[in-house]
Amino acid sequence: MIESFVLVRVQPARLDEASAFMKTVKEEIRKVKCVKDVKGVLGRYDFVAIVETETVQDLGTLVTNTLRKIKGVSETETLVVGF
Repeated sequence: MIESFVLVRVQPARLDEASAFMKTVKEEIRKVKCVKDVKGVLGRYDFVAIVETETVQDLGTLVTNTLRKIKGVSETETLVVGF
């Protein structure tokens, strides 16, 4: 099992809708299979998704084909747990 942290940056459509939009993005991330938890964070990124996949290839596919396609997600960075 591959455990990783996927850092997610969100670009909201409009500043006055940012709070509601962020909640929507968080819920969309949470629905993704293999996402075990999602935490909102302060700093360079908006969310940390805790992800478990069978292989590194599955992780790459999940990030590229699912997480990055969620409306509002503008950037991701993946940290694979090594020890």
